[in-house]
Amino acid sequence: MVQVFRLMRFSFFIDKINNTSWQRTLYVMFFARMIAMIGFSSIFPFLPLYVKSLGSATSLGVDLCVGLVYSGQAFSMMIASPIWGALSDRWGRKIMVERAMFGGVVIMSLMAFVSSAEELVFLRMIQGMITGIMGSTNALVAACVPRGRMGYAMGMMTVGVGLGLGLGPVIGGVVADAFGYDAAFYVTAILLLLAGFITLWGVEEEFEPVVNKGDKKVSFIASWRRILSLPGVMLIYSLRFINQMSRILFIPILPLFALTLLEDPEGVNSFTGVVIGLSSLATAFFSVYLGQVGDRGSHRKILIVCLALAGVFFVSHGFAQNAWQLLVLQVFYGVALGGSVTGISALLAHLTKHGDEGAVYGLDSSVNSGARMLGPLLGVGISAALGVRTVFFLAGSLYIVACILALWKLPKETVEN
Repeated sequence: MVQVFRLMRFSFFIDKINNTSWQRTLYVMFFARMIAMIGFSSIFPFLPLYVKSLGSATSLGVDLCVGLVYSGQAFSMMIASPIWGALSDRWGRKIMVERAMFGGVVIMSLMAFVSSAEELVFLRMIQGMITGIMGSTNALVAACVPRGRMGYAMGMMTVGVGLGLGLGPVIGGVVADAFGYDAAFYVTAILLLLAGFITLWGVEEEFEPVVNKGDKKVSFIASWRRILSLPGVMLIYSLRFINQMSRILFIPILPLFALTLLEDPEGVNSFTGVVIGLSSLATAFFSVYLGQVGDRGSHRKILIVCLALAGVFFVSHGFAQNAWQLLVLQVFYGVALGGSVTGISALLAHLTKHGDEGAVYGLDSSVNSGARMLGPLLGVGISAALGVRTVFFLAGSLYIVACILALWKLPKETVEN
């Protein structure tokens, strides 16, 4: 946690930027990703309201368009991410980060000019195809950071996401209320433009594509098959899917659950925001610490422990009797999530070969997007059929299953591949 506050001091950043190449890339990408996530998340508070203000121009209807605005973006990103990742192993990772950020500038600017909900849905799907900040930045960092410092590096990148997700909705909500929805999209575009230039000017990539035997180009599908055939990789992707889906399951029903615990229902929006915010901060700060612990010891052990704790905390959610219990459990869950997210990202680097970072983290981004698409639908469906508390029991059970699988099947990481 101390490292995070030191990093936020500009003088410390300047000192580090003149250090070794991998440190320069890591800290530049930390700031670039944080700024980009502030931009992308700034539209979260008002996006459903923006859809309703536009209205539907077809028979789809506004309510369906609200759902498609989220699921459509996740679906297109799920399809496109592995392709962009494989291309980055051939063309370079830095250019893929720039593609995601500068492409986002164009798409987010165009969203201010749409005249119907269907047009916004279309642009959101294009956004999913063109952007993909998480996978591209992870690949760039993983390609330059020593394997022995991968936990620390991925922890720092998780902090960037956490800070971005914490600040973005606040900025976006204030701008939308003060100046309108159009201004909020312009602010997002400006932030992405800034992040793109930080990457362009701050990162010096010495990219050399890995030469295959016989100097033959391997097809995307062959590359993906080779990666997925490596020991432990399929299991890591499965753990990523379970981790992300369980994390997303309860988000749509959290305000409804909070209503049953609060004495004053008028404060439900503020309370929900506090719960999500504190949990995200816990995830962000402990991801660095637990990543460093994993570097010194074993990311596998950290992951197993954090998956078990996440399962216990989520099951405990189902027995919460008041709002404070829910808040405390969410903070504890955020700590466990920090270890599991960072551990999975670090293990992906340890279990795969240098030169495949783009394809590896492209597939990882695809798995994440698939979980983001299915999680809310599953959570809402289970809540409607079996009750709100059942969602927490299911999520906790999934984490316990993931812990058992990791304990049973996950190979030990090595510093050298």
